[in-house]
Amino acid sequence: MDFPTLSTFFSGISFLFFGTACFTASRMKSEFVRYGFDRQRPLTGVLQLLGGLGLLIGYWASPWLAAFSAGGLSLMMMFGFGVRIKIKDSFLMSFPAFFYAVLNLYLCIYYIRLASQ
Repeated sequence: MDFPTLSTFFSGISFLFFGTACFTASRMKSEFVRYGFDRQRPLTGVLQLLGGLGLLIGYWASPWLAAFSAGGLSLMMMFGFGVRIKIKDSFLMSFPAFFYAVLNLYLCIYYIRLASQ
């Protein structure tokens, strides 16, 4: 399995879990309160679910869908990283958001190039 494929499945499945956790996990609910974005938690969960599904469906059906989904997830995680920095979380605590932002930016660029061929 090549890196873009592995990354697509890793990110897509991760965001299906993260999106579901926004609705089901009490820890996730308390984290959003800590961030000061408790009212945005349901929207974030829906966007994460849509992004994860878009990546997975786009892998087979449309590189443009995958690129759009990865771009949206990258932006969301960039904002998430910024929130973590703003509330003075350590870099170690903030790293997952940074990692997913970079990974999905890579996937966005990869799928745009693939779709443009």
